[in-house]
Amino acid sequence: MDTRVSEEGDAIRRRRRCAQCDKRFSTFERIELVMPFVVKKNGSRAEFAPDKLRASLMLALRKRPVSAAAVDSAVEAITEKLLTSGEREVNSDRIGELVMHELKRLDKIAYIRFASVYKSFEDVAEFQKAIAEIGHDRKPKAK
Repeated sequence: MDTRVSEEGDAIRRRRRCAQCDKRFSTFERIELVMPFVVKKNGSRAEFAPDKLRASLMLALRKRPVSAAAVDSAVEAITEKLLTSGEREVNSDRIGELVMHELKRLDKIAYIRFASVYKSFEDVAEFQKAIAEIGHDRKPKAK
């Protein structure tokens, strides 16, 4: 009979009528958002934990001039990408890549810090390669 979005915008309210008895009733439809499980390098599975993600970002950003709001925004962006992927499971490597992408956007030093641990840099040449990669991402300044 009638379909409307709820005031909060998180559900659809449908007004219905029974075809047999002619009584009216309402139903509510809500999206069930489920975060994918994280498949770790050793093959074990764990629930996605936004707090662990935030802690990882904060460790890389320690003593860097990045606001808490920017960190929250990065956590939300990563969480949203995982939610919208439609995957039931996601490799920890994928999450690491998403973290690196957000750190590269937020702070280059934090990006290098995280990359050095995440990619297990073995020598100075790997640091130089990562730094050069960041340098190539810069756009030349207009004169």
